[in-house]
Amino acid sequence: MTTATDWQPTACILCECNCGIEVQLEGRSLARIRGDRNHPGSQGYTCNKAMRLDRYQNGPHRLTSPLRRRPDGGYDEIDWDTAVSEIAAGFLRIRDEHGGASIFYYGGGGQGNHLGGAYSGAFLKALGSRFRSSALAQEKTGEAWVDAQLTGGHTRGEFEHAEVSVFVGKNPWMSQSFPRARVVLREIAKDPARSMVVIDPVVTDTAKLADYHLRVLPGSDAWCLAALAATLVQEELMDERFLDEHVTGAEPVLEALRDVPIAEYAERCRVDEDLIRGAARRIAAADSVAVFEDLGVQQAPNSTLSSYLNKLLWILNGSFAKPGGQHLHSWMAPLMRPGRVGATPVTGAPVIGGLTPCNVIPDEILTDHPDRFRAMIVESSNPAHSLADSQRFREAFEALELVVVIDVAMTETARLADYVLPAASQYEKPEATFFNLEFPANHFHLRHALLEPLPGTLPEPEIWARLVRALGLVDPEALEPLREAARAGRGAYAAALMKAMGDDPALTGVLPFVLYETLGPTLPEGLAGTAALWGLAQRAAMTYPEAVRRAGHADGDALFDAILEGRSGITFTLDEYEDDFGYIIHPDRRIALEIPELLAELRSLRDARPGHTNDEFPVVLSVGERRSYTANDIIRDPAWRKRDMDGALRVSAEDAARLGLADGGSARITTARGSAAATVEVNEAMLPGHASLPNGFGLDYTDADGHEHLPGVAPNVLTSSDWRDPFAGTPWHKHVPARIEPLAWPR
Repeated sequence: MTTATDWQPTACILCECNCGIEVQLEGRSLARIRGDRNHPGSQGYTCNKAMRLDRYQNGPHRLTSPLRRRPDGGYDEIDWDTAVSEIAAGFLRIRDEHGGASIFYYGGGGQGNHLGGAYSGAFLKALGSRFRSSALAQEKTGEAWVDAQLTGGHTRGEFEHAEVSVFVGKNPWMSQSFPRARVVLREIAKDPARSMVVIDPVVTDTAKLADYHLRVLPGSDAWCLAALAATLVQEELMDERFLDEHVTGAEPVLEALRDVPIAEYAERCRVDEDLIRGAARRIAAADSVAVFEDLGVQQAPNSTLSSYLNKLLWILNGSFAKPGGQHLHSWMAPLMRPGRVGATPVTGAPVIGGLTPCNVIPDEILTDHPDRFRAMIVESSNPAHSLADSQRFREAFEALELVVVIDVAMTETARLADYVLPAASQYEKPEATFFNLEFPANHFHLRHALLEPLPGTLPEPEIWARLVRALGLVDPEALEPLREAARAGRGAYAAALMKAMGDDPALTGVLPFVLYETLGPTLPEGLAGTAALWGLAQRAAMTYPEAVRRAGHADGDALFDAILEGRSGITFTLDEYEDDFGYIIHPDRRIALEIPELLAELRSLRDARPGHTNDEFPVVLSVGERRSYTANDIIRDPAWRKRDMDGALRVSAEDAARLGLADGGSARITTARGSAAATVEVNEAMLPGHASLPNGFGLDYTDADGHEHLPGVAPNVLTSSDWRDPFAGTPWHKHVPARIEPLAWPR
C-alpha cells in the first residue's frame, strides 16, 4: 500500500527516451517529480521538461465523457454503450458499402503511449482496414527505406563509447533521443581523445560543444555529406578490409564518390573545404564512429539521399559490430514493418514501413476516386495540427463520412470528429513505449498506473475491446476454453491458444483482443491491459533467445513476469557485438551498399543547387524547432512555460537589420500556403536568410475560467502538403520558403 509520501516509479512521456522518474502524489496531482536512479537506461537522469508533467495529467483540457457531434458542429455527451454501438455500426456500414480498405487509421500512441495502440489492430483487421499512418511517416520512413536495403533493420549509435560522434540535423542537447544525452555530450566534449561533428545551419547547444561544426547553408546537407564521404574515398581513408569482408555492392558506390567535386560541393553548402576534409579525416582515424540523423535533415530537401550518405560515413569507416560503433538492435515490438509494402489506393504513393505518407492523406480523401478513404479513426494523435497544411486537413476531415478520435483532450483533430472517446491518461493505466532501440543492453519499462482513471474515461485496451465486441464478429463462447486454460496456468494457455488459432485462423487477426479477453482477467489487478505484452515477450524470446537469456530471462514467460514486476524497468536483451551480423536480413549477412535510385540522386547533385527560395519568398523558414519549453502538443496548458511564452520567431541580427525587425517586436510570416503573426527574437544562432519557429504552439486551450488561448503560431498553417521528399513523401518542414515583414502593431 503506497502513501502520499512514497516515491512511485513511472516515466516521462515527452520524448522517445521515456526517462525513468519517481513521483509523489498529492491527491490526483503529480506534486513532486525526480529522476529514478533505479531505471536501467536513464539512471536518474531527466531534463527540465519532466518536472512539468502535472500540466499534462491535470487541467481543464481533460475529457470525461464520450461526445457525439451535432449537425450544428457542437457536441453532446453520450454514454459509452451508445457511443460504442453507434461507432461500430458506422464502420460496419462503410465496410459493407465501400470495403474495409476505405477505413484509415492514424496514430497508435504518443512518445510513451504505445501499449494501447497494440490493441487497435484487432478492430482494424476485423473490418478489413489496411492503410495506416503515424507521426513516424513525417520523419523516419526515408531512413527506414534506406535501412531496409542496407541491412533490413534499424541501426543505433553507441554514443556513450564512440570515439567520434556525428550528429546530422540533430541537437540531442535539446531533443535527447538517447539515454542520458546531456551527460554523454558533456563527457565527449571534455575528453581530448574523443570528438564531435555536428552538421547543422544553427549554432545549437550541441554545436557549441562540437569539435567540428559544419554550418551548412539550409537545405544543402546532401552536398556536405557527399563531400565528407567522397573525402574518405578519394583520400583512400576507408576500411577496405571491412568493405571486403562485410559489404556487397561497394564498388558502384565508391565509383560515384570518386566523381564528387569536393571543393565545388563545399562551396555550395557554404562550409570551408578544409573543415570538411578535417572532419572526414577525423572520422577516418577513429576506432569507432556513431552517427545520428534527425528531423533537421529528415524534413528537408534530399532527405532520403542524406540518410543514405550519412550512413556511408560509418560503413566506410567500418564502425559496425564494435564498441562505440553503429548497431542493429533487438526489438520488443517493431514500430514499422521493414521495406516498402505496396502503394496508396488513389495517388500510388509508396507505403514504407507499413505507413502511408502523411502528406498524401488529404489527396487520398479529397477526390472522387472510388477507392478513396471514407472514414478515419485517430488514436492519441493530432494530425489536424501536426501535419502539413492544416487547412487542407480540415477540409479532408469534413469530407469523410465518419471520423472517430480517441484522446485525453479536445484537440484540434477532436474538434473535427463525429465521435470523441475520452481515454485515461498515461498515468492512469499500465503503459509503455516501444522505442526500445539500445545496444548492447536494451531496456523495457512497463509503467504501472499511479491513479485510477478519471471518471468517465477508459484505457485504450478496454475501448478497443468494446469496439471489437460491438462488431459481433467474435463469438464470446468460442473464447471460453481459452479463459479456462488461462486460469489453469500459462503453459496450458499457450497450448490452448495455439490449438485455437489452428482451428480458427481468423483469431490470429484479432489476437490482441483475444489476449485481453482471455489472459487479461488472470493478470494482477489493474494489469489486464498488459496481456498483449505476454505475446510480445514470447516473440522476443523466440527471436533473440540468447540475448534474452543473457539478460537473465529463461524464456518468454520469465521475461513477461520480469516486465510485470520491474517497476523501474528491466533489461530485456543483452547483445554481444557479433550479434550485429546475425541481425542483417540478407542471407550472406553482409551490408548491401548499392541502392541504384540513390546513386542516381547522388550524381544529379552536380547539376542541382541547394535551396528553394525565390524573390517572393527569400527566407528559409524551419518550423517545429524543439526548445526548452516545447513538447509537441502533449502539454496543452501554456502556463507550464517559464520563458518563450509566445514561441518566438528566431532570426539573425543581419536579417533583423535588413528587414526592420526589432527584438521583442512583431512580424508577419507569409508562405505560399498561409500567413501568421509572431513575436520576434533576434538570435545569434541563426544564419542570415534562415528563421525558425518552435513546435507545440498555436494550440486551442480553454483555461479553468473558460477563456480561450492560442499562444504562438501553429506551424502547419504555413506549410504545404506538396512540399515533400520524392522517395518517402516526408515533409520539408525545415525548408519552407517564406517572406518576413515587420508589424507596427502589437499582436
